[in-house]
Amino acid sequence: MCPTPIGNLEDVTLRVLTALTEADVVACEDTRHTKVLLERHGIAARLLSYHEHNERSRAGELAARIAAGEVVALVSDAGMPLISDPGFELVRECVERGLPLEVLPGASAAVTALVASGLPAERFIFAGFLPRARGELQRLLVNTSETLIAYESPRRLAATLGLLAEQDPERSVVVCRELTKIHEEIRRGSAADLAAHYSRNPARGEVVLVCGAAPPHRAAREEALTALRQLIAAGARARPAAAAVAGLTGLTANELYRALTAG
Repeated sequence: MCPTPIGNLEDVTLRVLTALTEADVVACEDTRHTKVLLERHGIAARLLSYHEHNERSRAGELAARIAAGEVVALVSDAGMPLISDPGFELVRECVERGLPLEVLPGASAAVTALVASGLPAERFIFAGFLPRARGELQRLLVNTSETLIAYESPRRLAATLGLLAEQDPERSVVVCRELTKIHEEIRRGSAADLAAHYSRNPARGEVVLVCGAAPPHRAAREEALTALRQLIAAGARARPAAAAVAGLTGLTANELYRALTAG
């Protein structure tokens, strides 16, 4: 598993370059993209496509090559394979067959954004790409008691920040855009401020969103709402269920009921 630069082509380790040079085949998401990296560092390699649409079939083929003694280097277009990128099927094949597997350390957009954000890094949640469904997205954003890291489309960024601002306008947020590239931008502020900024100035390029932890009372309310929804899904009536959950959490039944009907 060979992590590749998330922007600047010089952000690749010597071990990764050696592995790419010595591999019998380099499996990659986009052969054209990987070819640019290899040519930049003077490496000639045999390339094989490995992406989300052929991952399952390719994993078996590559595992057979490894079993036969070949060295396979797997790269994604940027960052660490498997982290919101293909690679899991091949790792699982190697583990199940008892084949040798080596993971080289290297660039990761999520970790880079976390460190640059200035938000607490002792504990964090990485959500990958944010969900599109409004309800699911809302629950994720407001029910996180640790720093939250996620990838977001630049086209959806303003709307996502707006949704977060509706729930908690003062929530600390950092938008990391085009990390390690020429037009890198790291913008810190409240959810409300950043929602307004990106509504006026639509984002471009790749975006990593880092959100500070939700206030404890808000996270507790979202957990209670989740429990309330589960009770209702199991057949309980809304108001009696709200009263029962309120008695266990210290929140008021009216608060829970209003939040339930509003969401």
